[in-house]
Amino acid sequence: MSPTRQDAWSQDEDLLLAEVVLRHIREGGTQLQAFEEVGKQLSRTPAACGFRWNSYVRKQYKSGIELAKKQRKELKKHIAPVEADPAPEIIKKEAVSTEPGGTLTFPAVIQFLEGVFKQVENFAELEEGSRKSSEKIKELEKQTYYLAAENERLTENLKAIEEDYRSLLEIMERARKMVVLQDEDRQSKVRFQMDKNGNLERVEK
Repeated sequence: MSPTRQDAWSQDEDLLLAEVVLRHIREGGTQLQAFEEVGKQLSRTPAACGFRWNSYVRKQYKSGIELAKKQRKELKKHIAPVEADPAPEIIKKEAVSTEPGGTLTFPAVIQFLEGVFKQVENFAELEEGSRKSSEKIKELEKQTYYLAAENERLTENLKAIEEDYRSLLEIMERARKMVVLQDEDRQSKVRFQMDKNGNLERVEK
């Protein structure tokens, strides 16, 4: 039975959606595959994940999308095809001594196998280094996504605080004007007159 969640998306779910989609872009996958993967994890339909990505999340990660596309191009440049059997190429590049008549000698075979073994060892080390580097890159990118989302949240909070501050200033300004008007009104109700001794006295209207 397909998932049919209708509740609102949380910040963590948006982060997961962004992380998976950007990973698929970086590794040469499709967004549909990313939506299916996220849908399984969040019990949502791929269509719901796609709608959320296109309507909201994608706008928050424009720079992340460009970075993922750039990384995909770089990966394609650096990934060289691995031959199933490197032995023929090694034989072409390395000189192997032979006995008269074209027969390989035992020391030549040993030397050849040692060369193959060293190349396999080097390849394994490079592969392990590449794997660790990829894991580190993924971890750093994940941290970047979280920091970008946190920055977005703080920016929204700052906007809300600024709006509240402006509202408070408007209220204070209205209160000040009301006090001024009340003072002017109070003063307009006061007049002075001269008493029989020639002194001014205050008379309320």
